[in-house]
Amino acid sequence: MHTRHFAQLVGLSALWGASFLFIRIASPVVGPMVLAGCRVALAGLTLALIMRGLKQGWPWQHWRELFLLGALSVAAPFLLYAWAALRLPAGYSALLNTTAVLFGTLASAWFKEDTLSARKLLGCLCGFIGVGLIVRLGPVQPDTGTIAAALACVTAAACYGCSTPLMKRATTRMQPLAIAAGIHLAAMVLVFPGALWAWPQARFTPGALGALLVMGVVTSGLAYWAHLRIIRHVTPVAAMSPAFLIPVFGVTWGHLFLGEALSPGIFAGGALVLLATALVTGFNPLRRAPAQTPLP
Repeated sequence: MHTRHFAQLVGLSALWGASFLFIRIASPVVGPMVLAGCRVALAGLTLALIMRGLKQGWPWQHWRELFLLGALSVAAPFLLYAWAALRLPAGYSALLNTTAVLFGTLASAWFKEDTLSARKLLGCLCGFIGVGLIVRLGPVQPDTGTIAAALACVTAAACYGCSTPLMKRATTRMQPLAIAAGIHLAAMVLVFPGALWAWPQARFTPGALGALLVMGVVTSGLAYWAHLRIIRHVTPVAAMSPAFLIPVFGVTWGHLFLGEALSPGIFAGGALVLLATALVTGFNPLRRAPAQTPLP
């Protein structure tokens, strides 16, 4: 992987790790459906203004593909993580998000973008055991609500993972900015009815408004555009490599700013999940990278 792309993915990891902190702040105040609606609206507006400034056209001929990608990579994960944040600490959600790599590896093999191996299957097993440890041994009581929230996070991660190889294919037909704007516009259509229905119960405190603004403009709009620009040049599994660092940032931000507790379950389960992602992607920090041919 090119050094520039790696540095950009590290930056995205920090942003997306922080997004779990912002979700945890805003969701209990405004509600999951309003949070998702505001987030996609702000992201869509930001990207639409950039498209207008750059004089890029909308890819209306690909609207079916954009609706599928918008449902998988925006609408469903935003709603599921916002709902899970009512019951789970930010660090939990960030760790469970790492399973996106496992699902993405399986999806990439299904779509012939990658191949399965014994090492990758072992990684999948380690990942699911790690998720079980996080839920069972962490500081949150493993009751029915906690387990349901953890399943919501894993489902959201599965949506992210399955959509990544589809995103890679979409970049061969559309510009990254057009895809990012299009999927958020499609997600807006999907989540707005629920957001309007829940609007009267929402409370817009200064903290919640600030969290919504950062999530909508930065961690959704600009970050999705940046990620799609990187996907054009790397494999789908490599594009999911921010999952290595998202839990580190997510747990750190949650502990520092929300005082979320740490426990042996978090570390043991998190270590297994990170080992799983290393196995399925072939990541080895001790292996020397081959020489890279400069991109045209």
